Amino acid sequence: MSDDKAMVIFQPSGRRGEVPKGITIIEASRLLGVDIEALCGEKKVCGKCVVRIEDGHFEKYGIQSNMSHVSPWQEEEEKFVNAERREKGFRLGCVTTVEDDILVFVPEESRAGKQVVSKAARDIFIEHNPAIKLYYVKVDPPSFEEPTGDFERICRGIERDYGLNNLTIDIFALRQLPNALRDGKWEVTVSVWKDREVIRVRPGKQEHTYGLAIDVGTTTVAAYFCDLTNMEVIDTVSMMNPQCKYGEDVMARITYHMTTPDGLQRMSDDIIEGTNELIDKAIANTFPPQKKVKKKKGEEGPDEYVEVPEEGKTYLRLTREDIEDITIGFNTAMHHIFLSLNPEHVGMAPFPPVIHHSLDIRARDLGVKINPSSYMFVLPIEAGFVGADNVGVLIAEEPYKHEENQLIIDIGTNGELVLGNRHKLISSSCATGPALEGAQLAFGMRAAPGAMERIEIDPETKEVDYKVIGRDAWRKFSEPKEMKAKGICGSGILDLLAELYSAGIVAKSGVFNKKALEGHARFRINPDNKQPEFVLAWAEESSIDKDIVVTQKDIRQIQLAKGALYAGCKLMVKRMGLEKVDKVKIAGAFGTHVDRTKALVMGLFPDCEIEMIEGVGNAAGDGCRAALLNVKKRVEANWCSRNVEYIELTVETSFQQEFMEAMQLPHMTDEFPHLKGIVPDEILNQ
Repeated sequence: MSDDKAMVIFQPSGRRGEVPKGITIIEASRLLGVDIEALCGEKKVCGKCVVRIEDGHFEKYGIQSNMSHVSPWQEEEEKFVNAERREKGFRLGCVTTVEDDILVFVPEESRAGKQVVSKAARDIFIEHNPAIKLYYVKVDPPSFEEPTGDFERICRGIERDYGLNNLTIDIFALRQLPNALRDGKWEVTVSVWKDREVIRVRPGKQEHTYGLAIDVGTTTVAAYFCDLTNMEVIDTVSMMNPQCKYGEDVMARITYHMTTPDGLQRMSDDIIEGTNELIDKAIANTFPPQKKVKKKKGEEGPDEYVEVPEEGKTYLRLTREDIEDITIGFNTAMHHIFLSLNPEHVGMAPFPPVIHHSLDIRARDLGVKINPSSYMFVLPIEAGFVGADNVGVLIAEEPYKHEENQLIIDIGTNGELVLGNRHKLISSSCATGPALEGAQLAFGMRAAPGAMERIEIDPETKEVDYKVIGRDAWRKFSEPKEMKAKGICGSGILDLLAELYSAGIVAKSGVFNKKALEGHARFRINPDNKQPEFVLAWAEESSIDKDIVVTQKDIRQIQLAKGALYAGCKLMVKRMGLEKVDKVKIAGAFGTHVDRTKALVMGLFPDCEIEMIEGVGNAAGDGCRAALLNVKKRVEANWCSRNVEYIELTVETSFQQEFMEAMQLPHMTDEFPHLKGIVPDEILNQ
């Protein structure tokens, strides 16, 4: 790197690159295609561009980042960044200049192009049997003749009316009890956890209680806000995992823990804080939107807001205390970091976790701010690299209840695979890395406005048509300046390799077909790095004033990810003694957006009938929701975690050979008869 340039990494977008020293963080964000709010036009008066400069050595990126690598504190920042936040590294992006390598975290409120997280709840059958049940009870007030304690009094009433006995009560609920009884004129609604413990007492008759099912991914976190009494999904809230700044994959985060004295605590605090933010977001959405009251001329003081209810809409107006249950699932490394368990050994052979079994932990003990007596159910994990998220997929899809052999692929930063039926299930994990989610590619990005989400390439002219998030019209129906493209996100990346191959732009090996591209305007050798590249969108179509390209290195990164998945699938099919699978299910955000034909064309998994490929969306989140709404699913989850046979692919003798062959498109030697008529014969038979 030259002396006049510095490496800047923006998280959670994952965008990075060299920028000239001395420019502001806002200017650097524009150069790298990162949207940061700047409503005042960088006149230092709106305070919307607050970012955080991370402190520490980030081995994954090979940089040291700290506050001394940016310009000194400016007076204008004091209005928007208090002393506590200043201490944590928060700065104003429009005044802070880049002096050396830095990692910049952009908080959600400062992001202009909000991340699109595809984690919608699917309509799946769940038997209604939540851990929290409501019992309405009337009791007689105490008297000199009958001075029984308040708790014993309601226990007697619950046993009389519902047959429940031997109840216990948490201290926080016990503190609520006397006032609730008297405010309710000796009528109360009691929330009981697993018919064993009283966790909340409210005056009068209450009809509803609420819970959250949370799926913590390496990159994204999604929470399903549910009414536990009628199973309605009230809202789905999501965010980028705030740990992204420590590295885009689990090994980078484990390494951060091992190389930073308080690394584990910092990462744990971040995800706990993120969980509380999701809770607050879910709660806020139960109130009417607010509008700022316009101040009179010369009037000072804090901003005031008034509610603007939507006509005919009823608002629940809930509080944190109204959330009485949480189920949560993660991969093994995220599980350990969330619970502040040392994740070091998960990253080293034979990858043992600290605990396999599920856990019931008081939310308050973890710093999660809901009803103080409530528990969080932490789903069990299978193995070092197959976590509770995979258990969530299993209890949502239930392959162990069917005869047909299902291959379930959960594509994320880590690829998790399950194969089998009611007789036997095996699972494995493969390091797809973050390439399929947009990281490590020259113009890769998270799913946000401006990201190319669908791509088509004309096999004759090699011209590119595409669609970006935030715009309905495709490129061919638009003026160039209307596209405002910024980069390519995961679904676009899956399209890209299949389209490059089908159009003859890259050969079976993944290298550019220079003969077919000779003289084509979109193909060129980059003058700076001497690497071949293909232009997907011209600068006039972008909002970053530069051509958006796919490089030979990018193609290799995608091949590595897809090769690992294919090799894992093939080895598992062999292990089970099968010729082929009956059904392929693609889970994760990719399961919502993947084009199943293109997934087969690029060779994500062995050949099968296209009709047998099914996207099942965020099945891990659906499993967490099933466990929230049906307590029997928690028992099932523990059974799954111990009855699925885990296979460590990297120790399979043929893994390297299979991996190498699977790098090719769609494969070096395996035939793909179901692609006949979809991919031209001369390309398919290379």
